[in-house]
Amino acid sequence: MAESVELPSRLGILPFRNKVLLPGAIIRIRCTSPSSVKLVEQELWQREEKGLIGILPVRDAAETASVGPALSQGVGSDHGERSSRIQVGTTDPQKLDGKNQQEVIHWHTRGVAARALHLSRGVEKPSGRVTYTVVLEGLCRFSVQELSTRGTYYTARISPLEMTKADMEQVEQDPDFVSLSRQFKATAMELISVLEQKQKTGGRTKVLLETVPVHKLADIFVASFEISFEEQLCMLDSVDLKLRLSKATELVDRHLQSIRVAEKITQKVEGQLSKSQKEFLLRQQMRAIKEELGDNDDDEDDVAALERKMQTAGMPSTIWKHAQKELRRLKKMQPQQPGYNSSRAYLELLADLPWEKASEELELDLKAAKERLDHDHYGLVKVKQRIIEYLAVRKLKPDARGPVLCFVGPPGVGKTSLASSIATALGRKFMRISLGGVKDEADIRGHRRTYIGSMPGRLIDGLKRVGVCNPVMLLDEIDKTGSDVRGDPASALLEVLDPEQNKTFNDHYLNVPFDLSKVVFVATANKVQPIPPPLLDRMEVIELPGYTPEEKLRIAMGHLIPRVLDQHGLSSDFLQIPEAMVRLIIQRYTREAGVRNLERNLAALARAAAVRVAEQEQPVPLSRDVPRFASPLVENRLADGAEVEMEVIPMDENNHEISNAFKLASPLVVDEAMLEKVLGPPRFDDREAADRVATPGVSVGLVWTTFGGEVQFVEATAMVGKGELHLTGQLGDVIKESAQIALTWVRARATDLKLAAAEGINILDGRDIHIHFPAGAVPKDGPSAGVTLVTALVSLFSQKRVRADTAMTGEMTLRGLVLPVGGVKDKVLAAHRCGIKRVILPERNLKDLVEVPPAVLGSLEILLAKRMEDVLEQAFEGGCPWRQHSKL
Repeated sequence: MAESVELPSRLGILPFRNKVLLPGAIIRIRCTSPSSVKLVEQELWQREEKGLIGILPVRDAAETASVGPALSQGVGSDHGERSSRIQVGTTDPQKLDGKNQQEVIHWHTRGVAARALHLSRGVEKPSGRVTYTVVLEGLCRFSVQELSTRGTYYTARISPLEMTKADMEQVEQDPDFVSLSRQFKATAMELISVLEQKQKTGGRTKVLLETVPVHKLADIFVASFEISFEEQLCMLDSVDLKLRLSKATELVDRHLQSIRVAEKITQKVEGQLSKSQKEFLLRQQMRAIKEELGDNDDDEDDVAALERKMQTAGMPSTIWKHAQKELRRLKKMQPQQPGYNSSRAYLELLADLPWEKASEELELDLKAAKERLDHDHYGLVKVKQRIIEYLAVRKLKPDARGPVLCFVGPPGVGKTSLASSIATALGRKFMRISLGGVKDEADIRGHRRTYIGSMPGRLIDGLKRVGVCNPVMLLDEIDKTGSDVRGDPASALLEVLDPEQNKTFNDHYLNVPFDLSKVVFVATANKVQPIPPPLLDRMEVIELPGYTPEEKLRIAMGHLIPRVLDQHGLSSDFLQIPEAMVRLIIQRYTREAGVRNLERNLAALARAAAVRVAEQEQPVPLSRDVPRFASPLVENRLADGAEVEMEVIPMDENNHEISNAFKLASPLVVDEAMLEKVLGPPRFDDREAADRVATPGVSVGLVWTTFGGEVQFVEATAMVGKGELHLTGQLGDVIKESAQIALTWVRARATDLKLAAAEGINILDGRDIHIHFPAGAVPKDGPSAGVTLVTALVSLFSQKRVRADTAMTGEMTLRGLVLPVGGVKDKVLAAHRCGIKRVILPERNLKDLVEVPPAVLGSLEILLAKRMEDVLEQAFEGGCPWRQHSKL
């Protein structure tokens, strides 16, 4: 037991994070950090039995509260050590235990001096790092007056807080102290008795009660409890003996009460277990009695029905053996037992899965399938031809493993509806699984049954709902899967989409192989870049670039307008949208690859017409000779020529018949005035390009986005400066490098382009160049803006305007070669939508023009460029006026 010791004026300090060592307590620690190893080596190892250190509690920054004084860093002292002063409620960053990053250390102002009862030294292999294992015993409390550093560890100037012998004798005469001592000993003896009954120990603890002073007993008892850090600090700060005894008595009593509550709970649980065993025996006896009486209509009927359902599910033999084993386990369980419901749900899933049940495919009629595709989708000739080829192969070889089709294109071009058309043509059921935002691999493979709330993956669950093993399964938005600590869904899809592996697809929840080879998989995506290459390799990519304005017009007249009218309960008797007005909507209100915004604008016109119809105040005269309202109720309630404002319609009347009750004098015909009133002023103008390039330094480029092709303006201007280049518009690294290459090429060819009067003149002398890509909120990157940047810079330096009817795209090299780019079809369609008449493309992109619709090519002048000089020749009105005098 610790004896009173004489403390030195300064001690080495070992910080204890969120932990307190009380006097009389013994703790074993392992020191591995450089600072703590250095402290133990110099203060304990070298001094042997005479070594003492101070244990000072520190608090994490995240757990900081205003709970008392703290130490903060001060200025250096005159003896060369870095010192600290005691302040209240302030903290400073320090490095604790040799950590690389700075942390805020909240030092407690009171600690405990400790000595080493056992000390051993070790060396870690293969690093060779020295470590110490120390058994420390707390001796007495002290207060920190000044904190400083010595090398890598801390030291402190301290003052003892223990009472002198005379003061102790005076306190022991205090009646309050005597009363607290008796109360503490009585509570401690009661706790020891309870522990002795539970653990058959306690003899040594009783000896401590009789031999150790009561104020030291308080620290020893409290140190053996699991209490919070705040309560440990409170005990450490209890220098006053009466306060210490009071706090210790409270903690001992609380520990005693917790032990009694735990015993009570244990007895209750044991009683419940014995009750469950008793119920099990009684149920077994009841079952035997019912069997003797021939009365077996109990809860087992459900299990028997489940077994019959499993027998007719058509499981493979290996899976049937596994299911029987699980069923036998279920029969031995009681419904009240844990795991009964999860086991039954698992067996019901096995019984519900379509192991052999398949849709009866229709005899494939390619002509009918082609007519169906033409009816559902306008245009998309190449895509529909690929689907017909797929169906033709299926007709010749029904069990052929077809490729996984992946439709890639902007939103609103009909990717999902194409998959539905494939299912209709094959005569199979259709199922859609949305993968957008999926980050958990368990969404594909399912959760393991060991987890609470586990369930199968989306594939198995979808097959259970659709009820056949050969549906057409659409994996929608396959490019928008993510990954985190829960796994990578895209990697799980590798097994699903591989024909050689999906025959034995293993769902974690199902835990038996399931054959997915009969499923026809179709995927959709907006772009292929986010799809991992191994997954992309398992699919055949079919691009849907978007529709031309003429195709949009045909789609609107043949598909969208009838659907919109039907959705709003209207017909052509109420609203008529002429073809010219649809063309205006396409040109002035929508510039997109798909038709979703076009449908929204048509719906806005339909809503305006619906308001006019619904607001008519004239009651509608009804006569008995109207056949669709003929019913006994109407006959009895109405007289000839009667007028009503409400009528009971038979349930078999459709929307058109109901709508025909509201007859207008003349249908509402949409005109330009109504367009502006309903849709607002036009959002797009064909003169936008001309207005933007009205001044030198502006060129028109073509870019590709996930929503299709877009027109991108590039603006350049000069100002007084130091020859620096400024780039704005939320640009990526690649496009920034393209801008630097463009500026370098223009500066190198400045004399040839007549931008500089003579060789050696710096065109950037005394001025800065600022290049901006409008729509700064949209991120931009890619190399295809190289020729557009050069054209804008040449226009700026020469003060000649670029042709407003010309757009361009292409990557350029430092030597002026124009390299091919991707997305040519989307870019050409975007130029056509925006009214551009001339498009400059890299010469090596000539092969990509085959995919552009002939109608679009016929309305555009395609100009091919091999070098940057060819681009400049075509970009300016009348060609380059300096070309004939230069070396170009």
